[in-house]
Amino acid sequence: MPRPAKGPRLWLQPARRDAHGNVTEPAVWCIRDGSSKRSTGIGDVQAGSPPPLAVDALRQYLNTKATPRPRDRDPSQILIADVVAIYAEDKAQTHSRPKDTADRLARILDHFSGKTLDFLNTKTCADYVRARGSEAAARRELEDLRAAIRHHWKAGLCTSPVPVVLPDKGEPRERWLTRDEAAKLLWTAWRLRQQFRGEPTKWKRARHIAHFILVGLYTGTRSGAICGAAMAPTEGRGWVDTERGVFYRRAIGRKKTKKRQPSVRIPPRLLAHIRRWKRKGFARESLIEWQGEAVQRVSKGFTQVVKAAKLKDVSPHILRHTAITWQAQEGVPPHEICGFFGITAKMFEDVYGHHHPDFQSRAVNALNRSRQKPDRMAATDREQTSSNVVKLSDIA
Repeated sequence: MPRPAKGPRLWLQPARRDAHGNVTEPAVWCIRDGSSKRSTGIGDVQAGSPPPLAVDALRQYLNTKATPRPRDRDPSQILIADVVAIYAEDKAQTHSRPKDTADRLARILDHFSGKTLDFLNTKTCADYVRARGSEAAARRELEDLRAAIRHHWKAGLCTSPVPVVLPDKGEPRERWLTRDEAAKLLWTAWRLRQQFRGEPTKWKRARHIAHFILVGLYTGTRSGAICGAAMAPTEGRGWVDTERGVFYRRAIGRKKTKKRQPSVRIPPRLLAHIRRWKRKGFARESLIEWQGEAVQRVSKGFTQVVKAAKLKDVSPHILRHTAITWQAQEGVPPHEICGFFGITAKMFEDVYGHHHPDFQSRAVNALNRSRQKPDRMAATDREQTSSNVVKLSDIA
């Protein structure tokens, strides 16, 4: 019986040597797909793990290759690589960050290369978490694998769905910025200068990060939606209407997802900033621009600002967490907070409810009230014990 094919995968071709042991051809990463082999031209940069350029080459190969789709097969006959490839062809390109999705799927392929769907169980999923080293990253990647398997089953290509066991979800973060920390972070981004030979220059290199921080604190919008926002209606992007003062966070033409991304009114102070950015050319076509070009991600620049501000445990997403927390502390009604930030009532109760001034107020007030001392004798008891005989001294 022939061995089942392992599907497209990265393979490190060993270095070739002559009879004297001299290297004639260095080791190179190749894409193996059945009997075919295609060199990526990427050498052995890090032994044991494929470099990012080789992973990109595999992703491009999967995007250009049409995966066969036989129907109604048993999970023991279906390669995980084929399931992932079909999902990448059909769904990955519709995601807001298709490159990130492709990178996660490439890690799944690298670990489960040559395995079929029936290989997945509680133990093998736990083994993947241990090999990955990060429960949060492993959970996100296994969620993609679960979505790929569900998509494969719904398409009628598999006779039964295969469960993917995820690690426990981490506890919600309690970290949020105080007003002083937010001001320090903003001013650091505004004043941060380019370094040349250890000396600061006049070139201010983080003004776009300051713009990002302002939008995040005022609107609590996710970083992807902020960076993806245009200054005019654009297909596939959200946009900012500076005339009406409305931020359309969901991209035009994109279906509503569980992230919701409702359109919101822009606070007047922030709207004045955005209008000034547009007038001075800091935001011509995109809300966040650097040297006239749209900024796709702010991770590196934001990290440098946080380091310069000497803050800890601060990521771009903390701006959204901070904005919601501040609204709760100000006593804004929970239903208005949920509508503005696009979160559910359950999430507000679980994550932000304890910041609200009305949190457990009835219980606290009930315990704080002084108890009324009960009468030593009830009214009926007094009536029964009181004498009905009228004394002559009382009449006189």
